[in-house]
Amino acid sequence: MNMTSEEIRKKFLQFFEQKQHIIVPSAPMVVKNDPTLMFTNAGMNQFKEYFLGNATAKQNRIANSQKCLRVSGKHNDLEEVGHDTYHHTMFEMLGNWSFGDYFKKEAIEWSWELLTGIYGIDKNRLYVTVFEGSEEEKLATDDEAMQIWETIINKDHILKGSKKDNFWEMGDTGPCGPCSEIHIDLREEKDRKKTDGKTLVNTGHPQVIEIWNLVFIQYNRKADQSLELLPAKHIDTGMGFERLCRVLQNKTSNYDTDIFVPVIKGIEAVTSKDYMTDEQTSIAMRVIADHIRAVSFAIADGELPSNTGAGYVIRRILRRAIRYGFTYLGQTEPFISTLLPYLIQSMGNAYPELKKQKTLIEKVIHEEELSFLRTLDKGIKLLDTITTANNKPHHKKLNGETAFKLYDTYGFPLDLTELICKERGFTVDREGFENEMKEQKSRSRQAAATTSSDWVILQPVENTEFVGYDKTSSDIIITRYRKVTSKEKTFYQLVFDNTPFYAEGGGQTGDSGQIIHGTETIPILNTIKENNLILHITPSLPQSINGKFKAIVDRTKRQQTMANHSATHLLHYALRKVLGAHVEQKGSLVHPDYLRFDFAHFQKMSAEEIARTEQLVNEMIRSNTALDEQRSIPYTEALQQGAMALFGEKYGEKVRMIRFGQSVELCGGTHVSSTGQIGIFKILSEGAIAAGIRRIEAVSGIGAQDYYRKQSEELARIREALKNTQDIEKAISQLINENELLKKQIAGINHEKILLLKKEITGQLKPYGNALLFTGRVDLPSAETLKDLCFALKSEISNLLFISGAVINEKPTLAVTISESLVKDNGWNAGLVIREAAKIMDGGGGGQPFFAMAGGKNAAKLEEAMQKALLLLPAR
Repeated sequence: MNMTSEEIRKKFLQFFEQKQHIIVPSAPMVVKNDPTLMFTNAGMNQFKEYFLGNATAKQNRIANSQKCLRVSGKHNDLEEVGHDTYHHTMFEMLGNWSFGDYFKKEAIEWSWELLTGIYGIDKNRLYVTVFEGSEEEKLATDDEAMQIWETIINKDHILKGSKKDNFWEMGDTGPCGPCSEIHIDLREEKDRKKTDGKTLVNTGHPQVIEIWNLVFIQYNRKADQSLELLPAKHIDTGMGFERLCRVLQNKTSNYDTDIFVPVIKGIEAVTSKDYMTDEQTSIAMRVIADHIRAVSFAIADGELPSNTGAGYVIRRILRRAIRYGFTYLGQTEPFISTLLPYLIQSMGNAYPELKKQKTLIEKVIHEEELSFLRTLDKGIKLLDTITTANNKPHHKKLNGETAFKLYDTYGFPLDLTELICKERGFTVDREGFENEMKEQKSRSRQAAATTSSDWVILQPVENTEFVGYDKTSSDIIITRYRKVTSKEKTFYQLVFDNTPFYAEGGGQTGDSGQIIHGTETIPILNTIKENNLILHITPSLPQSINGKFKAIVDRTKRQQTMANHSATHLLHYALRKVLGAHVEQKGSLVHPDYLRFDFAHFQKMSAEEIARTEQLVNEMIRSNTALDEQRSIPYTEALQQGAMALFGEKYGEKVRMIRFGQSVELCGGTHVSSTGQIGIFKILSEGAIAAGIRRIEAVSGIGAQDYYRKQSEELARIREALKNTQDIEKAISQLINENELLKKQIAGINHEKILLLKKEITGQLKPYGNALLFTGRVDLPSAETLKDLCFALKSEISNLLFISGAVINEKPTLAVTISESLVKDNGWNAGLVIREAAKIMDGGGGGQPFFAMAGGKNAAKLEEAMQKALLLLPAR
């Protein structure tokens, strides 16, 4: 034992290579073009289509080490990460697969041979579980697996497991089957003698852990939850690499292995903290060591932190790491990005994308840290304001709504809010927070919920042949269909034997069109791909479902989409020529109306660079270069010919290569036959979407023509408005100067008006407890002048309570101003008051304890809203 992690991974792959397995590379951790999955969360994900029977595996035996991520949904380990010794967000899964080849006997015997023979693990420390059966499912004990194990291991080390632990399912429907887990007891001998290890299996004991799961896929779960036997049986195994390294390196924690130690030492160096200082410090360092792996690999695979989808998950993981550094390691400045060299030291040889994408990863993480630290600061100031304003014994509880707002808006986990509140002598309404959380999740589930019926198989056709590169119509039959129901609508997904419809993928939107049978026409709303099936979305089923149809793609939409897709390739090439070879595609959207292209570049493009890029693209369009398409070229040969392969994409042995002159890319989308068909190209905008990532939005062909037509029409309207002047620039400059002069004059008038109002209001102030009160309507032209009046009064009157409003452009505006001394002494809060009062006039607003404003829709209710505000501020 005591092998390095690289040696352990290598021995696993070598072992299965000797068992006639083909070793395949890890698929990207971020899943693209699969609506059912954001991230690869198990080694089998990239082989789903084989299990589902939607494709036939070219090799029946496969093995690999797959990078995975589990942070949400059914497989959610996030809250355990760092707090125990063996849970992770990003992890490696060692696996071997059989597609209709070997089954339980070989899978079990080879697992035992590898663990005890090759790795030399003490067999007396190993326990195995077998599915005990299920009365509910009418399934018997897995006697086949039991009998195989009894020839290998002491019967006393074979345990029966429930459906929860020993029956694996891909999802609510689909392939599934019993499994055997292999567990290891890592406790010291004295503890093993006191307590039998078999009593601790699957109990969450940190030293008695599962290391390998052997899944025997032999059933299919149908939509009605019944099970049917699969025609071909499969093996799917998964062994946690980090846990295996812990075992073979004689460690009590995954974080003590050579996978994590370099990163933890890096954290110690950067923060000047000792990992063993105390439990909270150790937890924080484990969290950060784990999370930087997940975030770095995700960015290398092309997923950037964002506010939606997979990007939001990555942002959440990174913010969790930042928060632990901030709270427990005293890190108030960005530091996580500086840990990347330590991660590369640990994993860079096995995963070279970390080295290749190092600069981008560092910049993205650094910018995210800066942004979130600012957000943390805002959230802490908000908490300061709330706790200061409510600093009375009976007020010292933060309500659940505010705690949830801190979580949802500022990214504050509940434990951080509780920690800060505790320091200020406050408690938090945890139950109220949980209720807010449940309501949000319920809303999200209801919005996203869809149910799919079982496939109705009409023709046993395995693959749909895509013929859309050559034609936009074809004769088809429907091979299968299913009904899909969501909250808003019901639609159908149809699969054809062949199709001219391009399925959404690679950034290109899916085709639409129609299928025709006799006098019946069914619209195809969209085309997507799921688990290797091309799905055609329709609002209804054809009456003659078994007939022969003519499938016709919307040719206008297809032509515009092809023009924009080919223009995207030319744009990529032009950007590399103008900005440099560091430019790499990081995302794209090809729509019939426009194109969007994201690329790695670390500064704003100048006007000259944008113009030069646009010029280069249009030169290539005018050259009318013919498309050179190679549909099935070996991947290595394509790279030798200069084709660009994108990080985060999964390529097979054979690829499709698209060449327009010197622009050479791997691409599965549809393209024009020559660049001249694009017509013309125009860049509409260029800007940053993340650190080191820029986005260009552009149009081509008809879209560009429409753009120039609208620009011309707008220019004509401007010229007409300027009395058809010949020198438009001079006329506009003159108008701007006149406008600035008028603004200054108006500002002077408003200032005089505020001074007069201030004097008038000062004379009308009345005692109100320990405050001087004015409440009433004022005549002012804008919300800004009302705000200026409020601050002018507050600066002169030390105990002011000013509740006022104005009708501006027929809309009511309400303002509440409170002197800081009253906020402190009376516990008043203008922001909380105005939120309630504004509801009276059908409005909303907010602010700080000493000043808040709100707008509304119902001007007739302004006085009533002012009265409500006063009622919410009782005299003290």
